[in-house]
Amino acid sequence: MSLHVKFWGVRGSIACPSPNHVVYGGNTSCVQVTLDDHTIIFDAGTGIRGLGHEILRRDIRRSSLMLTHTHWDHINGFPFFAPAFQANRHFRIYAGHLQEMGGIYHVLANQMANPTFPVPLDALQATLEFIDFTQGETLEPEPGVLVRTAPLRHPNGATGYRIDYKGASVCYVTDTEHIPGQPDQTILDLIAGADLVIYDSTYTDSEFPAKVGWGHSTWQEGVRLCRQADAKRLAIFHHDPDHDDQFMERLEEEARTLWSGALVARDNLELTLA
Repeated sequence: MSLHVKFWGVRGSIACPSPNHVVYGGNTSCVQVTLDDHTIIFDAGTGIRGLGHEILRRDIRRSSLMLTHTHWDHINGFPFFAPAFQANRHFRIYAGHLQEMGGIYHVLANQMANPTFPVPLDALQATLEFIDFTQGETLEPEPGVLVRTAPLRHPNGATGYRIDYKGASVCYVTDTEHIPGQPDQTILDLIAGADLVIYDSTYTDSEFPAKVGWGHSTWQEGVRLCRQADAKRLAIFHHDPDHDDQFMERLEEEARTLWSGALVARDNLELTLA
């Protein structure tokens, strides 16, 4: 195995713990990428709680957490990430859009400050490294593991990521808003030839005009970008909370008909890229 992907949270905006969101899942954004002995986590939505239990079970001591941005649905699972409460764990936490606003430490500390949360960030026992970078930099969270970054179109900023490892590649591109008829060249460059592109597919093309300015894209735009960039597979991701299981089943059938490389991400879905 060289690169393994597991989806722990695929929903956007707000978690949906309801009987209408069972098949595709109700947890917000969190994706685990395992590179042999290395673990990279993308985003800390509510899905990171389940991932935390898995890290404890497998006794993973070091991981890197890379945040696209810090809107609620991408960080509100972090206070419930059990490994961060243990002294024998080490996490590097990355963000590429916060240097002018005090950095990622201050955002997470404010999230866990009174009166909104009873346990402060400084009470966590794990070793936490907070790393603020500039979008466009290439990161090396572990020796031999390179992660390219790129800016995305989203209110308050967001970062896209690409991992290339032992001949396999995965891109994590959420949250971003496209301009109809104008493919985003920054994204095309990032995802060129990738084995898997996880893309912000919050809306459908028919829903998009009413949501312009909200900072999200469509699954059809994801297909268009992947085809143009010669990417092999698209994971439709960051589902609108109003898109229940019945809606997602219809969407999945339509997506597969449009392009055989498209799949719909769901909580606990696992993919291995050889």
